[in-house]
Amino acid sequence: MRVLIDGVEVPEAEAGVSVFDWGLQRGFGCFEVIRAYRGVPFRAAAHLERLAGSAAALGMAAPPREAVEEWVRAVSRAGGDCQVRVLLTGGGRDPLVPAPGRVIVMWEPLPAVPEALRLLPMEAPWHPATDRSPFYAVKWLSYAANMASSDLARRRGYDDALLLTPDGRILEGPTFAVAWLIEGRLETPSLHLGILPSITRAVLLGEAAPRVGLAVAEGVFPLSRMLEADEAVALSTVKEVAPVAAVGDHPVARGDKGGALAAAFREIVAAETAGVG
Repeated sequence: MRVLIDGVEVPEAEAGVSVFDWGLQRGFGCFEVIRAYRGVPFRAAAHLERLAGSAAALGMAAPPREAVEEWVRAVSRAGGDCQVRVLLTGGGRDPLVPAPGRVIVMWEPLPAVPEALRLLPMEAPWHPATDRSPFYAVKWLSYAANMASSDLARRRGYDDALLLTPDGRILEGPTFAVAWLIEGRLETPSLHLGILPSITRAVLLGEAAPRVGLAVAEGVFPLSRMLEADEAVALSTVKEVAPVAAVGDHPVARGDKGGALAAAFREIVAAETAGVG
């Protein structure tokens, strides 16, 4: 694995941050995960724009975007087909033990993704949608609640969780957006619910869906809407467009439209990453 800290390559065994860094102590920081195809990052500019927005929401100074994008491209070239993680740590606040914030760029192998996902619905009282949080759309380092929900779902025999508001509205997965096909259109929860503005979601709704002739509807939907769907998909940098096989104990069918959406997404990726690097 290749690691750059503030643009300087660091051996894996020596890579780290100060124990006084608030990113470690309190989860104060933000991050992005960018997928690289054959050494070329996909939609790096969009990811880094979202990173800058997260930093601004937390009151952190964002590093020069041009420099970070070059670091991302360098790490992507080294990693090939991989995911590139970009982290901004908050630094320390103790004047006696200064700990500067860090910009970390590193590549990681792509994790295995199930052929089709089984999701366990559960309430997410910590989610920004529940309290009109000012931290909508912030991809911060404090992912403990999301990761705990994923772990709980897996302990119960599912692949991951599906997060809901206390009154049963669909939000997102812990690390992915969701959409479903019903009545001839593609539906997905609105960003106004405080869900993360997923880059993959944006590509699917704005580019892939029109290619396959699907209308798109964003809104506020009860869980029952997804249970009635003809097909459903999970959307993320790593999962791309992954079919959902079940929501709780309710099976979800797989059909042609979901496959067509996934194929259209891959065509968009290939067009942007082929022969670049």
